[in-house]
Amino acid sequence: MFSGISVPKNRSTDFTDEHGELRVRLATPLTLTVALAACAPSARGPETAPMPAPQVPAPQPPTPNPQPLPPDSITTLVARLDLDRYKSTIKGLTQFGDRRQGTDRNRAAVDWIEAQLKSYGCGNTERIRYEYTGRQLRLPGDTTRPRPRPAPTGRPNPPKGTRGPTGVNTNPELQPDTALRRINAQPDTPGPRELVYCTKVGTTKPDEMYIIGAHMDGHGFGAAANDDGSGTAIVMELARVLSSPDVETDRSIRFALWNNEETGLNGARAYVEQRKDLQGREEPAGSGKYPEPRWVGMIQHDMMMFDHGMPGPDGKVSPVQRREADVNVEFAGTSKFAAEAAELAWFFRRSNDRYATDYPAAVGDRMSNTDSGAFQDLVAAISLRENERLAQIGSGWDPHWHQPTDVFGTFSDADFRLGLNAAQTTLSAIAQLAGMRFKK
Repeated sequence: MFSGISVPKNRSTDFTDEHGELRVRLATPLTLTVALAACAPSARGPETAPMPAPQVPAPQPPTPNPQPLPPDSITTLVARLDLDRYKSTIKGLTQFGDRRQGTDRNRAAVDWIEAQLKSYGCGNTERIRYEYTGRQLRLPGDTTRPRPRPAPTGRPNPPKGTRGPTGVNTNPELQPDTALRRINAQPDTPGPRELVYCTKVGTTKPDEMYIIGAHMDGHGFGAAANDDGSGTAIVMELARVLSSPDVETDRSIRFALWNNEETGLNGARAYVEQRKDLQGREEPAGSGKYPEPRWVGMIQHDMMMFDHGMPGPDGKVSPVQRREADVNVEFAGTSKFAAEAAELAWFFRRSNDRYATDYPAAVGDRMSNTDSGAFQDLVAAISLRENERLAQIGSGWDPHWHQPTDVFGTFSDADFRLGLNAAQTTLSAIAQLAGMRFKK
């Protein structure tokens, strides 16, 4: 028989399924509660008296007990996601080229994203401001100090299978679209940076919050359609759907579009540094308002559309989406919140099983190189991707990664639909975790 690990009640977050039944309880800083039915009694001879069934305490629902969702509530909500709208949002982002941080096109994209969020009715739109003193592109005569890079640690595990080329394109002349080349012409400069977010405030637990994020900056002299227009569009579409006037949630949800991911997660790190110590403070006292609710989970979306399989012996990748394409849900197995993040990841897979329409989900424990890394030792954090970040993307499975070919026209509807299925996965999971319901 397995029993749950007791945790202080005021430090837990209950994960319920679509019927309101308790499945998982996450706690902060450390807990993992899973109640399992006992195994059947062992075999016994004919003269042995029947063994009494072991008594397993029933898991207790959260207090106050949320009302179970009608069977079709989440299905109805997920159906509000639309492939054409998702594509249109990505297309809108690509008008700003690669959105390289420290450029006018990046700042214009931040303004455009904020305007879109406001048009959805996503309230409390705010910005994080910080400084970045490095450069991505080194121009002739540039005396700016290069960004320090960590010393190589070597590969603990040998690479498997065939690999394709990887790297960042720094040559603007490799972009054949002259109009796009003009948009991307301005180099980055050190100085102030901004990122934008908006918040849906919870009705009964406004002091608890899920953060849904993606990075809006890119580089490589393309249009950053996949890296990370595809993830940014997911966050924006979820903000649109969950900000509908007839939708309310018990817990708060924040939709954050990070900047400076490509320079080392600087935007997400600035958010954590500025906001982590403000969690759960009611301001002003007695107002019921929480500028920074307590974090109960962070979900990142980064490169969502291209799962064409392993490169062949020639280093080339198939031009079509593979039949086995899936949504990769990853957590950091070495983080301080690995157990809680693992439970969150598996909950997302179960939501994908029920609510995603085309592509399944797979869970892995090697989340790396994305904004959720800034949160992973403070809260359960996961990332959704097109492939495993280290073993697959890092081995050249996406030939458009940081290249001039990362443009809207490169991708097919099968590719866009993979991103839409990631949106369905996150929306259905968050709807359950945050206590979503339709207003009567």
